[in-house]
Amino acid sequence: MAAQPENLAALIPDGALLALPPDYSLPAMAVVRALILQKKKNLRLLGVPVLGMCADLLIGAGCVADVESSAVSLGEAGLAPRFTEAVEKGEIAVRDATCPAVHTALQASEKGVPFMPLRGVLGSDLIKSRPDWLVQENPMRKMGSDPILLVPAISPDVALFHARWADEAGNVWVGRRRELATIAHAAKQTLVTYEELKPGDMLEDELLAPGVISATYVSAVAPAKRGAWPLGIAGVYGIDDAHLAKYARAARTREGFQKYLEEFVCTPAKSFSPASSPA
Repeated sequence: MAAQPENLAALIPDGALLALPPDYSLPAMAVVRALILQKKKNLRLLGVPVLGMCADLLIGAGCVADVESSAVSLGEAGLAPRFTEAVEKGEIAVRDATCPAVHTALQASEKGVPFMPLRGVLGSDLIKSRPDWLVQENPMRKMGSDPILLVPAISPDVALFHARWADEAGNVWVGRRRELATIAHAAKQTLVTYEELKPGDMLEDELLAPGVISATYVSAVAPAKRGAWPLGIAGVYGIDDAHLAKYARAARTREGFQKYLEEFVCTPAKSFSPASSPA
């Protein structure tokens, strides 16, 4: 029997460091809903490099202990309300990062080195809140000051995302979303839902191969039609802006958020439905 999104969710243990892509970069919403239904606890979320609705749902459902990200928002729908309240009430810990720092940390793990150098954060107050980031003088500079920031490698326990295609060889196609390849290379395991199964091996197709993540880096896959909804997949279906706005309004209060969960997470038949008329 083929794996389902809930089977992938079952592979993610409580307390796991879970790397998630932005809302615009193939999020595995079907698995996020399954994590909530399975009542996962103390997840540590890494935004690669930012977080959105996936994180807000998990935080509101009480599944998250801490977050490291460059930002958490619902984009044009505004602030991520469950994240915002959780931070204000001290219910989760937050480690601020920047987009380059997150990518650099993952690239260090991808390359098997303990840290990578980075310049762009130098001079920022952010360094004061990150004792794990080390500023050193460049030993290759013979004269004058030339500081460099050393960002330690991050190896997530799990990378989780959606893909347009998987194939019979276990490869997945993510197109231009190459940051997903970086996560897959850096993570201890990579779990992927997909829209469609392609016969054969996509790595043998000269046109598709550049957008493929090899099965070498993919731990498990599961079919999930419209598995990114209410977010989207380029060229397949777009972000359901009406539904995202509906969520943003509902999630402003705990009561509204709980009603949203009951309607769109706890009721499987509605998990892939378009938004109803605005509440």
